[in-house]
Amino acid sequence: MSGRPVARRRTVLRGAALAPVAGLGLTACGGAGDDRAAPLSEPVELGPESEVAAGGAKLYRDHNVVVSRGADGTLTAYDTLCTHAGCPINKLDGTRLICPCHGSEFDVTTGKVLREPAVAPLKPLTVEVKNGTMVAAPQV
Repeated sequence: MSGRPVARRRTVLRGAALAPVAGLGLTACGGAGDDRAAPLSEPVELGPESEVAAGGAKLYRDHNVVVSRGADGTLTAYDTLCTHAGCPINKLDGTRLICPCHGSEFDVTTGKVLREPAVAPLKPLTVEVKNGTMVAAPQV
């Protein structure tokens, strides 16, 4: 023997089994490889104004935007990238957005955090109606 410690079979197998799991966790947190995970950088057409009812909201996953309409008819829009880890939020339950990565929740009428781990509110966007179509854009 050379005096060097020998790795046991169990140690090697345990390391091999954990490596893929660790890699998957990092990918889910960072949104790596997901080209939709970029914040809105230019105006985008979302759809007809009629898609968002008073007191309701609609999630536009393709653009990472959520639009809500107040009882008075006012439209409000937010970027739907989670402020915790940047994951695109893909679930809307009433007026509550739920992040798939770590369970953060946001109020789509105010952008405020309802459930951690996120602590910062959603990024507000401008939304206006042009010829009956909603257009969202970054705030200047």
